[in-house]
Amino acid sequence: MPAIPKNFKPVPYQYHQIIELRVDTLTNLGVGLGRVDGWVVMVPLALPGELIRARVWRNKANYSDADLVELLEASPDRVQPRCPLFGECGGCQYQHMSYTAQLEWKRRHVQELATRLAKLELEVEPTWPSPQQFAYRSKITPHYEPPRSGGAMHIGFQGMSTRAIIDVPQCPIASDAINAALPGERSRLLKRQHSLKRGGTLLLRDLGEAGVETDMRATAEALVGRLRFRFQAGEFFQNNPHILPELLDYVIGEAAAPGITQLVDAYCGAGSFAIWGAERFERVAGIEISERAIELARENAALNGIRNLSFVPGSAEAIFSQIDFDPATSALIIDPPRRGCDEVFLDQLIGWGPARVVYVSCGPDTQARDLQYLSQRGYKVEKLRPFDLFPQTRHIESVATIVRV
Repeated sequence: MPAIPKNFKPVPYQYHQIIELRVDTLTNLGVGLGRVDGWVVMVPLALPGELIRARVWRNKANYSDADLVELLEASPDRVQPRCPLFGECGGCQYQHMSYTAQLEWKRRHVQELATRLAKLELEVEPTWPSPQQFAYRSKITPHYEPPRSGGAMHIGFQGMSTRAIIDVPQCPIASDAINAALPGERSRLLKRQHSLKRGGTLLLRDLGEAGVETDMRATAEALVGRLRFRFQAGEFFQNNPHILPELLDYVIGEAAAPGITQLVDAYCGAGSFAIWGAERFERVAGIEISERAIELARENAALNGIRNLSFVPGSAEAIFSQIDFDPATSALIIDPPRRGCDEVFLDQLIGWGPARVVYVSCGPDTQARDLQYLSQRGYKVEKLRPFDLFPQTRHIESVATIVRV
């Protein structure tokens, strides 16, 4: 009999009690959710429609957490995971689900947020699939902690149900080049493990013909379609190069409506949207608060021979102060961090009043919040489309097309 944790609350279930339930849906974290006599039970690795037995390990105020013990009726969407560490490593949540089902559940998650949080009455479009579902990631950042009490040092990612680092010798969603380089990086670190005073993070970024970069401060260069982009290796740059040209084409296509002659790319970073779309507009401006990002964006414009494009440093208090475009003939692209846009930014956007806004988000929940704000202040969401930049995981990129009314 396992020891019962001191803080375990034995209501409505005893510790490690086995229960039977039908899984109804998936949460936005990729966890199966079912009910027993109306009580919610969360079960990782369980799929909608499945009848399962599960072992309860925690009771919260309004739901219980349980582990999958036995499949009584499996979903037709269930497949064999490719990674032997799936279910232990927390990097992937959906390797046990067919890719078609993954795409539909991501669409459903965006639909639920659009309806419940954004109060929108529109049908979310089908999720745009990734051309490659495995070996797609061009960057991974394995973590490590110094070994304790003579134990082995793990180099990998946080576990699915623990804070501990799971040792990951190979990662099937990382590119082939990264997996080829990973053993050498692990070996070099393991040779000096006993001299380590603290934990850290490795970088492996696949740069194609240039090889795999491991220095976070190095200036990296990647080919996207026919364009080249330079960026700091350890900083943000989209990690699925197989779908990136399709995402860029879609976003620029949504911005370049009839009558739109200018484009503003806020949160422009190294300038990928602005540079990719420059040929579709008379004038383009990129805005970025980071001075280093502005330098790289200007380098990238010069590297690709783009002349109708300028990058300007912005401030949080006056983000559009240096933009002299006519808002009636302008489109705005925003690609904020996961936390979304704050009201200061949104109020400045509304005050400037561009005719079109294309909102790219890696946080569909915060995007939904912001879409509701814009919808109440003179804008209408025309279209909402998820993109699957991260197959086998719960992560979703969502693109909203918004027009001034």
